Amino acid sequence: MSTPLLVELFTEELPPKALKNLGDAFARVLLAELKHGGLLDANCKVEIFATPRRLAARFSSVQAKAADRQTDERLLPEKVGLTADGNATPALIKKLTSMGRDESALALIKKVNDGKMTMLFLPVQAAGQTLAAGLSAALEKAIAQLPIPKVMSYQLANSTETVKFVRPAHGLIALHGGDVVSVSTLGLQAGRVTHGHRFLGAADIELKHADEYEARLKDDGKVVASFDTRRAEIERQLKAKAAELNATLGDYDTLLDEVTALVEWPVVYVAGFDQEFLEVPQECLILTMRTNQKYFPLFAADGKLTAKFLVVSNMQVADPTNIIEGNERVVRPRLADARFFFEQDRKARLETRVPQLAKVVYHNKLGSQLERVGRIQLLAGKIARLIGADVLLAERAAWLAKADLLTGMVGEFPELQGVMGRYYAQHDGEPVLVADAIFEHYLPRFAGDKLPESKEACCVSLADKLDTIIGIFGTGAIPTGDKDPFALRRHALGVIRILAERQLPLTAGALLRLAHETFPKGTVIDSHDRKGVAVANFVEAAFFVTERARSYLREMGYTALEVESVLAVESAPREYIGRLDAARRFLALPESAGLSEADKRIGNILSKSGGLSIAQDVDEALFEKNEEKQLLNVSRALRSKVDGLLSEGKFSDALLLTAQLHQPVTSFFDTVMVNANEAAVRNNRFALLHEVEALMNRVVFISKLAQ
Repeated sequence: MSTPLLVELFTEELPPKALKNLGDAFARVLLAELKHGGLLDANCKVEIFATPRRLAARFSSVQAKAADRQTDERLLPEKVGLTADGNATPALIKKLTSMGRDESALALIKKVNDGKMTMLFLPVQAAGQTLAAGLSAALEKAIAQLPIPKVMSYQLANSTETVKFVRPAHGLIALHGGDVVSVSTLGLQAGRVTHGHRFLGAADIELKHADEYEARLKDDGKVVASFDTRRAEIERQLKAKAAELNATLGDYDTLLDEVTALVEWPVVYVAGFDQEFLEVPQECLILTMRTNQKYFPLFAADGKLTAKFLVVSNMQVADPTNIIEGNERVVRPRLADARFFFEQDRKARLETRVPQLAKVVYHNKLGSQLERVGRIQLLAGKIARLIGADVLLAERAAWLAKADLLTGMVGEFPELQGVMGRYYAQHDGEPVLVADAIFEHYLPRFAGDKLPESKEACCVSLADKLDTIIGIFGTGAIPTGDKDPFALRRHALGVIRILAERQLPLTAGALLRLAHETFPKGTVIDSHDRKGVAVANFVEAAFFVTERARSYLREMGYTALEVESVLAVESAPREYIGRLDAARRFLALPESAGLSEADKRIGNILSKSGGLSIAQDVDEALFEKNEEKQLLNVSRALRSKVDGLLSEGKFSDALLLTAQLHQPVTSFFDTVMVNANEAAVRNNRFALLHEVEALMNRVVFISKLAQ
């Protein structure tokens, strides 16, 4: 009979940032193992519970014993178990006897060939495992596979035995309906007693049935056992308090998850601080409240920080005065520290800090931050000249971009790099574009983040990201799997997004080459110094950036064929969408399949020409067939029209125009033997095909569109 199963591990306070993942993993592994053991009904559902002091899961339909199942037990190789005439050998009879079977079982034996030999198998009825056995194994596996940030070793009570777990565990529940399942782990024997809130609830709560778990914890223990339910309740209270004060909460999701993992019975209170602290940049105050104190700052309708904040407490009391005043007393010195750093930092201009970057190591193979700033400044200036930005402003912003790394505020809160640089640049009287670019050169910081606004900021942002990509690839630290310590994937996607969405007339490949040239000879990425190794790394870096472009375009809904046809042509990312839409329209033409196949055929022929097609012009005097001349005439007539359309950004019109090549190309291949015996004629045909191929692939590489 199916019955609910409750499993709970009661522990000391679990790491808050990991709690949700721990709870999910604990339940997921138990579910998988119990299902594998045949102990769960097909419609079994799992409920996950996680509080600061417990990981638990309840499964709705669990069997006390898995059903028996038929399996094939391996016996002996056929040549050992059977004689040449098919009779059982003494060895086979002995094997059956050891299994408690007699010669009547011979009729049931199966022969299975695995490709190497034929084996004998006997169908047997295997007894299903008990819940106690299955749960015991599942618990051990779940504990072993928990994504534990840092394992603790501790000694069991009244024992010399030491065990390892995320935090010391003090209780284990394994309740199948109303019955305790006899299992043990971490030195604990399963029972039916859980524990309530440290101060508000019952110390011990004896459960009669697995179904009453969360209700008893809530009513008797003052514990909201479900992480998701607790999170929703905290959010409800936060929004209600903010609404009472005509305020908003800003971006609070990450903090909400962390606070949910810190409390079992959440209650929200309103607190405040002195108005004078609002003279400090609000980013500093917000960060110290959220990061250090886990408070929720409140904002006015215009987005400006107010002097009120919300506290999520684990205590519900009739008079919360002491709780509120205590939190206000704690936050005051934190805000005072922020004000002190801000005032001290402004006593020195940003430009005076730049030389000190020589003492800050960027990378042991790439030199100091000052050397890096020099490269970024040089590269930002080059990019500015290419896109018509103010070169002096771009170079000034690049020179100052990393200076705030040496300020007290950024030293205390590294997350504020760029943010504080803008404030200090404004205080120093730097141009607005320079101050904004110091902040914006870090953009985009995550998927979907905003981009730099001005051309000058784009120049510095691109230079910073490209220097990182080329430099780190030059050291050989290429991202693998989920390991990307220098955030190269984010930098590469940032480069593509800036070029595409800010409509800059540059290709990623050209910029990577510029960045590569910016590193002086003799550095780790210098190809001459490393005998060609850096050249390979440059190619890998370019491929890496192309991969990010591929992902960027696929996420926009374009097909793999469309994306590959565009990326095969080196073009500016700002043209990607126009070229992709052109590819999509081209695929709808009846001529598209034939022309794509023809392009592929031309490519195959030219790949065997040894480059002869590039080395010479087409000589009409060498034509032997009218189809050769017709193809040349159509190609050259279309080329000027295609060039004109491309100059106007009319990619679809240009690509659709090349469809007119379908008939002359088909006729050419039907009547002309490209590999003529005479070398001059053969090479002239290679040159003609090269000219045609160049025209066909001006917009997209249409052979990539062939199914």
